Amino acid sequence: MRPIEDYALLSDLESATLVNRDGSIDWCCFPRFDSAACFAALLGTPENGRWSVAPVGEVRSTTRRYRDDTLILETVFETDEGSVCVTDFMPPRDQMPDIVRIVEGREGTVQMRSELVIRFDYGRIVPWVRRIGDNRLAIAGPDALCFRTPIELEGVGMKTVGDFAVSAGERVPFVLTWFPSHLEPPEGNDPETSLQDTEEFWRTWSATCTYMGRYDEAVRTSLRVLKGLTYAPTGGIVAAPTTSLPEWIGGARNWDYRYCWLRDAALTLVAMLQAGHAAEAEAWRDWLLRAIAGDPADIQIMYGIAGERRLDERELEWLPGYEGSSPVRIGNAASAQPQLDVYGEVIDALARAREAGAAPIEHAGAVLLATLEWLEEGWRNTDAGIWEVRGPERHFTHSKVMAWVAFDRALRMAEEYGTSGPVDRWYEIRGQIHSQVLEQAWNKQQQAFAQSYGSDELDASVLLIPLVGFLPATDPRMLSTVAAIERTLLRDGLVLRYVPRTDGAVDGLTSDEGVFLPCSFWLASVLALQGRHEDAERLFDRLLGLRNDLGLLSEEYDPVGGRMLGNFPQAFTHLELINTALVLDRAQSAAPREPAR
Repeated sequence: MRPIEDYALLSDLESATLVNRDGSIDWCCFPRFDSAACFAALLGTPENGRWSVAPVGEVRSTTRRYRDDTLILETVFETDEGSVCVTDFMPPRDQMPDIVRIVEGREGTVQMRSELVIRFDYGRIVPWVRRIGDNRLAIAGPDALCFRTPIELEGVGMKTVGDFAVSAGERVPFVLTWFPSHLEPPEGNDPETSLQDTEEFWRTWSATCTYMGRYDEAVRTSLRVLKGLTYAPTGGIVAAPTTSLPEWIGGARNWDYRYCWLRDAALTLVAMLQAGHAAEAEAWRDWLLRAIAGDPADIQIMYGIAGERRLDERELEWLPGYEGSSPVRIGNAASAQPQLDVYGEVIDALARAREAGAAPIEHAGAVLLATLEWLEEGWRNTDAGIWEVRGPERHFTHSKVMAWVAFDRALRMAEEYGTSGPVDRWYEIRGQIHSQVLEQAWNKQQQAFAQSYGSDELDASVLLIPLVGFLPATDPRMLSTVAAIERTLLRDGLVLRYVPRTDGAVDGLTSDEGVFLPCSFWLASVLALQGRHEDAERLFDRLLGLRNDLGLLSEEYDPVGGRMLGNFPQAFTHLELINTALVLDRAQSAAPREPAR
């Protein structure tokens, strides 16, 4: 099993695949991000489906990169016989999704093998494969794949195998196309034309980026990841293209992240808008308003990519899990949890969009009023918190702070844009929440804001207190809270969400987990706002150094094993990378200069 960081992301803005350094596509869901996988080796074995295109025999070295400003992957294999480049990409969707692979000889003559193992329904169903003309068709139930290539293929042990040689200057294409099994196979596109069109699409999109700060490469790469995780038909952005990649090897914290979290909305909006990608930000805002339409009491923390509400969770017992980390889950039961923070994130998203110049939407005001009317009493409820604990509900500090954000942003919009509403009542409730948090979330013994009211547990989510404007970063209570977090939650300089408990007392789970990378970005941002510029930049540089060779990051990291953990690549992590880069850029501009010597 390859390490998580050995994978690359391909996307056509509706579905995605993961390709490892050996040239094997080990994860692919068609026709949507959340569809059943036809390649599931990532969570099992090659017999659960994969597509390998690689040299036969020993490979001396492998290098790879994304072609400039694109998600077109180039992997160069060096062998004793010569070198070869495999170019992998998914053309932005025309009719049906394609994976295109072009093998180009660079030096000498290299013996290559394509081995295609199709297993529909997450690695469980072996399809019926037949040859029609030059095409191979694989069909099972509603799914069909059409495989086109000029090389000779044969069926060997439930696999489609092709051996071929490629010499310097030669190019051998492969195209795999999904289509509904009740339809005729779509006409094939020319692979070389598809490559040109895909490159033009990505470079045109990347050219609209207006970021001009110190972290250009990292920010632009993260923006491309977010674009790659966008479901173009609706504007929704999935948290990750994968499910059940473990937060600790061998543990049970294995969740399906192929859905859209509301808390990502404000972060995505500010990142996209400040980088010049207004169209994506507005599409995400519009998705958000459609998804939450209805009774505010029924707002969920996450939805399907088209706004679906039922994300029922179940386990796939035939898959052993990544490195034996079971169970493998699809769906997400946390979608039914009450989480008060989402109300703040929804209203913050609307406010940020308005402030950044996004075109207003007429019915957004009605959504705002209905949401706040419910929250006038709802903010007093217990909930499951930002970390979606599967233990007892509590009065989580972060949840209350985000309820405060809801009323604060509503008041800001009323003052700046004349948004109508019961302003006096909003002022009163905002003050009540603020006073309650300062009184009941403060732990005198820890000299820090606690995870929840009356708790002794520390939680990195309180680092958001200054980032959302609840208190200044330099408030004495935040200074001592940061000190407590640095004493208690740091592991090799990186931040845990909270200290995992073997008795499951915090979140209802007993397994360990890695450090949570978004929390480490939060700490870097707060350190910068506190004037600790060198510490902030040192931590940020450390985080950038954790990225893989393609600039991708997962959700968590094991500082002892030196490896990534959790679903990959993770939108939340890349969002926080962008936002922290913006904070550090602003902090540097505002910092007083040292006197000239």
